Formats: sequence, C-alpha cells, structure tokens
Amino acid sequence: MSHHKRKANRLIHEKSPYLLQHAYNPVDWYPWGEEAFRRAREEDKPIFLSIGYSTCHWCHVMERESFEDEEVAQLMNEVFINIKVDREERPDIDKTYMTVAQMITGQGGWPLTIIMTPDKVPFFAATYIPKHGQYGRPGMISLIKGIADLWHEKRDQITATAHEIQQVLQSRATGEKGDLSEETARKAYQDLALAFDKEHGGFSRAPKFPTPHNLLFLLRYWRRTGEKYALQMVEKTLQEMRNGGIFDQVGYGFHRYSTDEKWLVPHFEKMLYDQAMLMMAYVEAYQATGSQFYGVVVREIARYVIDNLQSEEGLFYSAEDADSEGVEGKYYLWTTKQLKNILSENEYELFVAYFNIAKEGNFMNEVTRKYSGENIPHITQTINELAEQFHMLSDDAVDIITHAREKLLKIRIERVHPHLDDKVLTDWNAIMIAAFAKAARALHDDQFAAIAERAITRLYDLMLGDDGILYHRYRDGDVDIKGFLDDYSFLAFAAIELYETTFNPEYLNIAVSLSHEMLNHFWDDAEGGFYYSGDFAEELLTRQKEYYDGAIPSGNSVAAMVLFRLARMLGDTELEAKAREIMRSAGGVIERVPAGFTMMLLTLDMMIGPFYEMIVVGPGHAKNTDAMLKAIGQLYLPRKIVLFKNTSSPGPIENIVTYLKDYVPVEESTSFYLCIGYECKRPITDLDEFMRMIADLQ
Repeated sequence: MSHHKRKANRLIHEKSPYLLQHAYNPVDWYPWGEEAFRRAREEDKPIFLSIGYSTCHWCHVMERESFEDEEVAQLMNEVFINIKVDREERPDIDKTYMTVAQMITGQGGWPLTIIMTPDKVPFFAATYIPKHGQYGRPGMISLIKGIADLWHEKRDQITATAHEIQQVLQSRATGEKGDLSEETARKAYQDLALAFDKEHGGFSRAPKFPTPHNLLFLLRYWRRTGEKYALQMVEKTLQEMRNGGIFDQVGYGFHRYSTDEKWLVPHFEKMLYDQAMLMMAYVEAYQATGSQFYGVVVREIARYVIDNLQSEEGLFYSAEDADSEGVEGKYYLWTTKQLKNILSENEYELFVAYFNIAKEGNFMNEVTRKYSGENIPHITQTINELAEQFHMLSDDAVDIITHAREKLLKIRIERVHPHLDDKVLTDWNAIMIAAFAKAARALHDDQFAAIAERAITRLYDLMLGDDGILYHRYRDGDVDIKGFLDDYSFLAFAAIELYETTFNPEYLNIAVSLSHEMLNHFWDDAEGGFYYSGDFAEELLTRQKEYYDGAIPSGNSVAAMVLFRLARMLGDTELEAKAREIMRSAGGVIERVPAGFTMMLLTLDMMIGPFYEMIVVGPGHAKNTDAMLKAIGQLYLPRKIVLFKNTSSPGPIENIVTYLKDYVPVEESTSFYLCIGYECKRPITDLDEFMRMIADLQ
C-alpha cells in the first residue's frame, strides 16, 4: 500500500525506525506514554500493547497481515487503545512484559502481544498472532471479539487474573542468595560439555545461537584447569561458525543464529551486539592459541562493522534486517547462473567448489518448501585442499577466491539492501567499543584503537545528559530515554578495556564515574545486586533484576566484572565487596544452572584467583616501556589488571590511583611490578628477564 494515500498516525513523530515502520498503519497507534493511558482510563478500554523491533521477521509478517489490514485495524481501534513499543528503545518495558508472557504461555519472543488494563497490568499474552486462527492459535479477529466480550461481561475475571499476575511478578523480583565456588565453574563446564555438539560445534541442536560468552568462559576454564576438551569445544565452535552460512562469506559479519544444527541456514539479521561479542571470542581464542585463523576472523568482523554499521560520526548502528524486497535472505543468496555471469571460468570453478554452490541450491523457499536454486555460500574444506584438487599453489587459490569474492561484493552492493536500523544504543555501542579495544591490544592495531577512542569520546559526550544521567538512545539528532543498567555497566566495561589498550587515564576516570553513578541509582540496598532500571526511571509493574546471560550478557554480570577490576586497579575494597555481593544475590539461581550465567562466571574466575596485578612505571614511548606494554597486551591472561604510570607525565593517573605516587622506576629504567594473589614480587627492569617471566605466566 503506498503511504501517501493513508493518513499517518501518531508514530510519525517518533525517532525509532521500528515505530516509524508503523506510522502509516490504519491502526490508531500511540507511543508508550501518559496520553495513551489517560485515554484508556477515560474511554474505559483495555490496552493492546505490541512490542517488536525493526529487524524482526515475524513482526513484519504480523504487520502485513493485521496492522495494515483495514478490517483488523478497525476492530483494534474500536476495542483497544493500541500502543507500539520498540524493544531496543525500551528494554525495561520489554523485559517486564516478556516475563509475563513466559509466565502465562511458557514461551516468549517477538512480536510480543500483551493485553492489559489501563493501569498497565496485563491479563493476556501471546507472540505472533495470525489474522485468522490456525492450528489451535487464535486469530486476531476472533481474539479481539473474545476480549471485548470478556471486558464488558466478565470484568471481575480479568481483574482477578491481572491481580494474580502482578503478585507473582513481585515475588519473583528478589533473587535467591547463595555462595559460588570453583565447583560452580566445574558444573558449568560439565553442563556445556554435555550439551556440546561434537559434530558441528555449538551447544544446542537447532536453532543454534553463537552465545560467545560460553566460549569466553570455556577458555578461562581451560586456562585454569588445563582441561583440553574445554579448548577443543571453543576451537571447534569458532571454526565451524566461521565456515558456515551463519557467517556472511561474501560481505563478512555474522548473522543472528542458525536455523539448523550445521550453522548452514541462518536467520539473516545481523545485530551489532553479535559482532561485538563474537569479535571478543575470536580475539581471546587468538591470544590463547596464537593461531592466525582467529586473528583473521577478528579483522573480517571489523571490516563488516566499519563498512556497514559505522555512522559518519564514528558511532555504531544497531542492526541490519533479514529481509530485502520482502524476502528473507534475498540479498545474500546466489544461483549458479548469477555466478557464471559475474565470474571468469576459472574463478567460477574454484568458487563453486570452495563454497559448495549447487545448481539446485541449498536454501529452501519458505512458501514452496522447495529448493529454488539459491545458495548460501559455506566452506567444508581448507584452502590447501582446494588448491590440491585444482593442482595449484595455495597462494594462487587464495588470490583467485579473494578476487572472486570482491567481484561478488561489488555486484551485491547494487542489490536492494536490507533495512538498516540506524539508531545508536549506548549499551550495544559500548560492547562494540570494548571489542575494538581488545582487538587493538591483541593484534597491535592502531586503527582499531582509534575507532574505539573516537566512538567512546563521541558516545560519552553525546549520551551524558546535563542532568548527569547517561541516556540510552540517539537517532536523527535526538538523545532520549534515561539509561538502564546495561548502558552504565557496558560503557564502564568499554572504558576499562580502552584504558588497558591506550593507558589514557581519562578512560579510567569515565569507568570510575559511571560505576559510582550506577551504585547511586541502581543498587538494591536490601537484597544486593543491581536493578535493571534506575531510581529515576518510570515505574513499571516491578523493578526487575537481570542476571541471566542470554544473547547479550546481563547488566549484573558485566557490573560485577567492572567493579572487581576497578577495585583491584584502585585498591578499593568496598567496590570489591559490592562485586561479591552481586554474585551472592543470585548465587542460588546460578548454582542450579551455572551454564546460563557464563558471563558472571568470568568474574567468579577472577575472584577465585590467583589474580595478577601488573604495573609498568617508566617514560612513555621509551623502547623498554613500549616492549613491556606490548607483550602484556598479547598475553592470554584474563585474571589480570594492568596500570601504567608514565614518568614523563605522571600527574593524571596518580589522581585516580593514589597509591601509584609511591611507585618509581628502579635505577631510572622502565620497571615492571607484579603482584600475584596479594603477594608482590621484586620489580624487574631487565627486558629479557621480563620476557621470560611473562612467558612463564602464560
């Protein structure tokens, strides 16, 4: 339907790309806000709350079927006050009502449909609802009529249900306390080992999500125990994912998840946070194994992000859609005919062999359930095996494949591009910055460091309001929505990573400042741990606490890591006590399913120790100073902090880390101070001795 024939609804004034997608629906949508609730009270109508995001496939389907349909829209407008929410803009609303959906229906997902009273208390929940009923799923038409009858004839039933839901929610808000130990980590390892898919990697059958923090945990477990299988699971998973269809073999970057167990057929969305978390996993695998393969993948992910998700001011957009021209994956698929037209004969032969391209295709059309000749490129052999098969040198095979890939990318850019969600979110930007900082350190890449520095400077500047509150969303010149725990904790995490990459004390200052604000506004004095929403936020049904590390690590997990690392950098035992309290506040839940909290277990690993505190004191950019800092940056030693006191300009760092005043270079030369688990070694100035010592630590 062409837009200009339709009148716009209220969403036309919003900034969210998702809400703007619905601005010409015949549904009389409201954005979340007082106006909608007032109207619902005045007109005595229930509220139809629809939550989704701009790159969600089934959200688009439900819009096409129902929200663009005059008949459904008219019914919705008669019976309800209709509210649209972008879950990425308002994760607080989404998390609250998603908990309700899981409670009522046993499952959750998007689009999320909630029907509630004018005072925001839900009594019905569902995910995607077709226009007409099918397979026991009610259709929109019958559902709306049914709810209207209930609302007018059996209001007391609705009130009772709503009351019950509210009570259960409030009782669930406090976690179960408990103490964690090395045993917790072992159980998480065993659970992951049991779930591991030996043939394809990953920790589930289909659908298969990357869940990079599982890999970060397993690397640390291997480092602690020497358990080889932990490392094998990581390597197998990282290699299979890079070679599978979940990785965009032509344009790089990872799709959101795989619909099958082989990582072959992805759900084609690309999310910023997946690029960031996966980049960290490949960085650490590179540090742990020294294998170039992982370093190359880090650069490929970075290439994708820089080319596709970086804004002109150096910030990062949120996501790219799965669909283009209304068809999932269309942008990414190739037929043999298309390839023949683009590539030379030689390139075509090698490309088809290397990327498993078949005439009949390997991608099944959703509608016809048939293979339609379209292919998702994926790799099942090494480039050396390919070269052997074609009787050529490996280097020549690499050149031909690279050239062919670049040709295809040039052509693909001319296709109709999937929708880009160009809003900037503080938390997602922060993990991307942290990933670039880690990559810069491990790969000695100044460009990555510069990208991270430019982004954090702009982000912090932009998102920190005049009221001292960090904000969550920026788009089209507009900063809005007061920050959530993830915005604070992730940005503090990014600042610490960037400090350890650049040793600019300003980043340490940012981390300290954010941590104090986080403790002021989000800490639960009664039970310990952080609430998801600050004390300045709108009140929803409950103040929720998130511990579970799902697609993205939880704010509490990242906060625990931030507070522990800062505590050790600053010598501040109170911050460390808070980090331990976060652990304890959810310990009971974590004990039961530790593999659901692998990001939290990274901090547990640091707490169990031994923990390494490294201080380098010397003139900036002197040969020995650079050599020492560079060597430390390459280490796979996750249980450490590093501080640098630059004797050429010592002031700023001493204002933050006061005990550094007492650290001086021994005999005028760059000196390395090391403490392991509360025990400090004598300072070292000799570079060879330092290198031997560092090698022993690894």
